[in-house]
Amino acid sequence: MPEIGEVARIVHYLHKHLVGRTLAVVKAQHDENVFGKVGTSAAEFEKALTGKRVVDAKQQGKYFWLVMSAPPHPLFHFGMAGWWKIRDLETAYYKPSKPEEAVWPPKYCKFTLETSEEPKSEHAFVDLRRFGRIRLVDCPGDGMRNVSPLKENGPDPVIDKEILTEEWLVQKLQSKHVPIKALLLDQANISGIGNWVGDELLYDAKIHPEQYSNTLSPGQMKQLHRSIHYVCSTAVELLAESDRFPKEWLFKHRWAKGKKDAPQRLPNGEKIKFVTVGGRTSAIIPSVQKKTGEVAADVKGQDSDENENEDEDEDEDERKPNPAKRKAKKIEDGNEDRPKPKLGKYQAKQDDGEVEHMATAKPTRRKIKTGKKDDEGEEAVTDIKTATPLKGKDRVVKEEGLEGTDTEVQAHVNGNTNNKSLPCREEPRKQNAAKLSVQKEETEASSGRRRSTRVAGATK
Repeated sequence: MPEIGEVARIVHYLHKHLVGRTLAVVKAQHDENVFGKVGTSAAEFEKALTGKRVVDAKQQGKYFWLVMSAPPHPLFHFGMAGWWKIRDLETAYYKPSKPEEAVWPPKYCKFTLETSEEPKSEHAFVDLRRFGRIRLVDCPGDGMRNVSPLKENGPDPVIDKEILTEEWLVQKLQSKHVPIKALLLDQANISGIGNWVGDELLYDAKIHPEQYSNTLSPGQMKQLHRSIHYVCSTAVELLAESDRFPKEWLFKHRWAKGKKDAPQRLPNGEKIKFVTVGGRTSAIIPSVQKKTGEVAADVKGQDSDENENEDEDEDEDERKPNPAKRKAKKIEDGNEDRPKPKLGKYQAKQDDGEVEHMATAKPTRRKIKTGKKDDEGEEAVTDIKTATPLKGKDRVVKEEGLEGTDTEVQAHVNGNTNNKSLPCREEPRKQNAAKLSVQKEETEASSGRRRSTRVAGATK
């Protein structure tokens, strides 16, 4: 995302190639996100700018605008991936991995401008992801910062140095109880600080991004004020040209996350770690950015009570083994009791620690045979409480004093269950077992008599 330095770079190019010129041709392609979400349309944009002279170009944080010879004035925000292009001139310092096609108007273009003076200068606003915003503000040119949305944003660290004083910052920090990184990213507090600038100035100030703003010491707040002005001013002065950034900056080494074979350490060997703060991935140097106060407990990527002094020479995979393997190792070493199996749906733990089986947690359905036939010719069964006829598996009747779910009771009656603890009255169970034994003996005896009869008949 373009931040304070990248926006300053575009304002620099606007002063060189657009300010003082008249817009002869303005063509806009309507986009409901880029124009519509802020109450503007492509047609209104074309009408408002065509034939007018560009008097000035200005910036506040991530916003920039053109001061026209008459209002309204266009106000721009790049969002996540917006950019300003000038024909036959490379305005972007960060080159894409794949060369772009040399076509004009460029892909993902939202509008183009063409000046009337020679040599003509052609400009385009592009936005692949459509998070950028283009507004028309109807106010005097020198009053843009007094209207929305600029008036709701905090001071710019470079333009408003007389506002963003150490005393102002201390009051801001102490008035809020949020992670310091989240406070810095909130444009309502300070304009222009984005993800990489926030990481850079916190590294320079030796402050952990998770730490709550109102827990910083006076010395930390003093250093943070210096770091904000130092990092932001340097980025703006160098027009975000990272090759010219100081060699000790984190910026030059923070982009390794998720890339194979990319070193995740500084040249001096200090480990780079990544955590999520304020919804954004933050790069930190744990050996430098210590937690000295209360920190956010709901931060992803790292426990709040993590030991920051652990050996930084260890590889991350060695320092964070697989949790399952780590637990297994503890058990082998005897440092932890073996895990207890989870209770099943029909199990409960008694006071003595034993597990008992329960037929069901639901009350048993009480049923009676009505002596009548149902529609399918079977003997009808009715629920006593609701007096509703039961069908299918629900019509299984409580037999032999057993109580449980219908399927469990029937399985137990048929001898198809291993659940020996199904709640029931012991005597009926014994009676049922004896009955089944007698039936088995009678069946075997009957089979024997039939075999004898067949043998005798065959002999005759």
